[in-house]
Amino acid sequence: MKHRGRHRRRRRGAALRAVLTGTALALTAAATLISTSQAGVGEDPGPLTPLTSPADTGRLRLQEHLVPGRSLDRLAAAMGRPVGVDAVLRGADRRLRAADDCSADDRASLPVAPAAARAYFWDPADTEGDWRPASVTTSGDADGAWGGHRVVLAGWTHSTTAGRPGERGLARVAFVDADDPAHLAYRWVLLVVPVDGGRDYRGLVSDVSGMVWHEDKLLVTTTSGGADALYVYDLDRIQRTTVDAPAVGRVPGGWSADGHGYVLPAVASYRFAAGPCSASGPPCPGALALDRGSAPDSLVAAEWTAPDGDRRARLWRYAFDTDPARPGLLATDGAGRVDAVEAYRTRAAGIRGVLSYRKAGADRASWYVGRLPGTQDGHGGLWRQDTERTRAAHCGADASDRCWARDSGSLSYWRATGEVWSLSDRMLFALPLADLDHSLD
Repeated sequence: MKHRGRHRRRRRGAALRAVLTGTALALTAAATLISTSQAGVGEDPGPLTPLTSPADTGRLRLQEHLVPGRSLDRLAAAMGRPVGVDAVLRGADRRLRAADDCSADDRASLPVAPAAARAYFWDPADTEGDWRPASVTTSGDADGAWGGHRVVLAGWTHSTTAGRPGERGLARVAFVDADDPAHLAYRWVLLVVPVDGGRDYRGLVSDVSGMVWHEDKLLVTTTSGGADALYVYDLDRIQRTTVDAPAVGRVPGGWSADGHGYVLPAVASYRFAAGPCSASGPPCPGALALDRGSAPDSLVAAEWTAPDGDRRARLWRYAFDTDPARPGLLATDGAGRVDAVEAYRTRAAGIRGVLSYRKAGADRASWYVGRLPGTQDGHGGLWRQDTERTRAAHCGADASDRCWARDSGSLSYWRATGEVWSLSDRMLFALPLADLDHSLD
C-alpha cells in the first residue's frame, strides 16, 4: 500500500500557537478574515467545473459486491452471536483528554480560523505508536443518537513500514461514547473481511481516509492504486474475539484480532468498473462525507491527490438506496452498478476533507474542501466552492489562507447539533458550521 504521509514522526517543540478560553480555542495572535477576492490569493482553486461527458462520468461507475449471507451467518455461528454498538461502548477502556490537558504543540495543530469550539486528545498509548487517525463520522450521520447514545467513530490506519509485518496497514475504528462532552471514552474495533466462505477473516489493509455512517452501515475508503473503492460494514454485526494474540483470524483456541477485543466483518464492497484508480482512470477515493440535504441522501467523495502536485482533483456523489431492504447501501441498477449523480473538477490538490451542504434558500450546494499545504507541513487551507466562486478563511497579518488544521482529516456534519467534526494530527475537534461559514463569507 502506498504510504500517504500521515505516519511520519511529528515535529516537536513548535511555538505555542493556541490557548484555551473557556470551551473555545483561539490563536494568541488575532486572525483577520478576508474574502478571496480581497486577498488576491494565488492558490485560489477557482469555481468547480462540472463533469458531464460519458468519458468522465463513466470512470466513476462502481460495481457492487455483496458478501453472501451464508458466509456472514457461518462466521457468526462460529464466533458467537454478534453484538451492537452499545456493547462496545459499555466496555470503553480509553479516555479522550480535554484540549487544555494537551501539549502546546498538539493544540497548535488545531484550526486557526475558525477556531475549534471543542477539542480532545487521544490516549497517549494510542498516539505514540504506529497508528494514526484520518477519518471521522458520527451517529449524527446515522440521523442522531444510536441506541440512545451519541457516538463518534474515528478511523485509524497502522503504518505500512513500521511494526510487525502482520499488522502493517491494518485499519481500526475508535468507537467513542460522546454522551458527556466533558468525558469522552472509546474502545477499539478492528475492521476485517470474511474469507473462505465465512470460515475465517483477514484484516482490512487500507488507509481509512474517508468514512461515513449511514443507517446501520459504515462505509470506508480502501487503498489507493486498486480497483476497490469502498468497503461496507454492518454495525449490528460486531463480533467479539476470544484470543488475545497478534494474529488476525482463526487461531488455535478461537479468534484473534491483533489484540483487539472486537472485529467488524465487511458485508459488501464497491469496485470501480473501469479498473484500478489512476490519474487517467477512476479517481482514488480520499475523503468521504454524507449529504442529507440531497434527495435522496448521498455519499460525497473527493479524489486523493498529492498536496504538492498539479493534478486537478475530482469531487462527486452517489445516491443512497431508498429501498428499506437495502439500508445504508448505494443505489444500483439491475446489474448492481452504481453511477455518480453529480461530478466536478477542482484545481484544489491534497484534499483531505470534503463536505457538501446546501444552505437554506441557496440555489446550489456548496462544497467545502480541507486540504494539506503543498509542503505537507504546517497548517492547511479550507475552501468553500461552487460552480461560480470560491471563498477561503484568511488569518494573520499577511492574510494567509493556511488557517485550517495541521495534518487535517475528513469532515463530518452533525445536522442535529450544527457541528462539523474533524481531526488534526492527534486531536479530535468540533466547531459550528455557522462559524465555518462566517469565516468564509
